[in-house]
Amino acid sequence: MRWTVAVAMVMSGVGFVLPSASSAAPSAVAAPSDATLACARSVVAAWSVEALSHEVVVVTTASTSTAIMREAAREGFGGVLLLGTVVPSDLVTTLHSLPSLSPGHRPVSVLTDDEGGGVVRIPALSGRWPWAQVMGATMTTAAITALATSVARRLVAAGITFDLAPVADVDGRAQYPGPANPDGFRSFSGQSAIAGADATAFALGLQAGGEGATLKHFPGLGGSTGNTDSGRAFTKPWSVLQRGDLLPFRLGVHAGVASVMMSNAIVPGLTTVPASLSASAVNALRALGFRGLIVTDALGAGAISASGFTPATAAVRAIAVGDDQVLGGQPSSPQQGLRTAQSLVAALVSAVAKHQLLLSRLRDAAAHVVASQNLRCQNG
Repeated sequence: MRWTVAVAMVMSGVGFVLPSASSAAPSAVAAPSDATLACARSVVAAWSVEALSHEVVVVTTASTSTAIMREAAREGFGGVLLLGTVVPSDLVTTLHSLPSLSPGHRPVSVLTDDEGGGVVRIPALSGRWPWAQVMGATMTTAAITALATSVARRLVAAGITFDLAPVADVDGRAQYPGPANPDGFRSFSGQSAIAGADATAFALGLQAGGEGATLKHFPGLGGSTGNTDSGRAFTKPWSVLQRGDLLPFRLGVHAGVASVMMSNAIVPGLTTVPASLSASAVNALRALGFRGLIVTDALGAGAISASGFTPATAAVRAIAVGDDQVLGGQPSSPQQGLRTAQSLVAALVSAVAKHQLLLSRLRDAAAHVVASQNLRCQNG
């Protein structure tokens, strides 16, 4: 049953406050075609191991640290992830300038984490809108798509190219996310069909507005034993996930979502390590027919260290098992975020030299990043 709008606004903590944006419609985004992937593979074929390694690593930094963003582009990193809520006067100009600073003027993905409700990183740029659970309870799929398209146009105008949203987990608990429950209000519904329809609607809205969307957290964190940011957590058994929680991902993949984020939880019956570091979990996603970008959750999370991995060793394993893009985690400072990213690159380069990581796998991961940037290979 749909809740009333009044209840929805109380739960969201905010109303709809979306700043004006350019009326020009950016190009829609979708999962890459075979031709686009083939083009991307040709682009990276002659790249050095160092260039390939930089391409698959994202630098996490504060929205105020424009100098770090520029340095990340100059060093050849394939992406930057923005944290924080402050918009310095030179942020938008900096974001649009990043490709001109990168080696060969290559695209640089700019990521944010805007889901709605209490998870909107830079509201001054993207606006404010309700939690996913509130959207799911009060809005039609068409309205969700329209809202997401409006958000996307603002993000694209600001120079942000990928939103690490929406949450496709199935969780109907009316709770704020925290150590015991990573989802709660972040999930559209506790019913897999509704969660799937609404998450797909939000993803398609983002992509219609020119923003890459990211379904998360595969294969589903709803009902997990805890929050992977804090420590080790387990999902429902794989046999249970297959009967319901995979549906939102199936729907999103079928609709052409550009990216999927792996969870850092262990999946009983499928993995003995976090899903982001498991070939079985990645293969299960590809088995759904997904050909787009696979991104890790934060490799600095408690669930990763609790399983015996450092961010560097986790990055090597993630790329080796089939992930395409790695996120380091939430740094203590912008400089630390850059240093962490540099350490991930060094670990990948070393792993190829020591034959611990196949060059062909690293090259394929970089090709998926290039294909996701929807620029060089936009027309196949």
